[in-house]
Amino acid sequence: MTAFYREHDRFIVSVDCVIFGLYNGRLSILLTRRKFEPEMGRWSLMGGFVKENESVDDAAKRVLFDLTGLENVFMRQVHTFGAVDRDPGARVISVCYCALINVDEHDYKRVRSHDANWIDMAEMPELGFDHHDMVENALRMLKRRFASEPIAFSLLPRFFTLTQLQQLYEVVVGDSIDKRNFRKRVAENPCIEKTELIDKTMSRRGAALYRYNDKLGSQSRFHI
Repeated sequence: MTAFYREHDRFIVSVDCVIFGLYNGRLSILLTRRKFEPEMGRWSLMGGFVKENESVDDAAKRVLFDLTGLENVFMRQVHTFGAVDRDPGARVISVCYCALINVDEHDYKRVRSHDANWIDMAEMPELGFDHHDMVENALRMLKRRFASEPIAFSLLPRFFTLTQLQQLYEVVVGDSIDKRNFRKRVAENPCIEKTELIDKTMSRRGAALYRYNDKLGSQSRFHI
């Protein structure tokens, strides 16, 4: 290290992951209880310190895999949090990431080993540090991207009903959507395909199941 670098302060860099999923049909967030100080016992996001030989992106992917066993999922950097007093333990600058996962695909044993739980977004408890601000930032990012990027399908099962799709959009956007207009926009989107499968869990008549065609999605501009 040259003298130029030694003359400057050095800080700890961490990552924190806002992990969203559809749990019992509700938009939920994966939270864990802290097992050590500071903020021991408080609900918090899953995070970790960036190692010397890894990028912040790789650190976030490592944290996500350690908690869920998943790789190659939707993950985006949201914001960097660097308030001087944000962590009472030390001067820590944290890079926040947002991840969307299919709950059916993650490793429940890994989640339980970290004392983590899926919490309904409508019942989110008070969080430690500045993690509430991180969650709010991640939600704002989702709202901006939901209409123009096919990220909703990272949360849904492979086959889904239009009601499930609309309810997910309404939860994220935070407002009700006209059913007729929504289905018209879906019908105009070639990436969303109707299948011959029927979901009869909600009624005897059942509802048609749809799927997202990622090959068509990569070839055309997504909109809904």
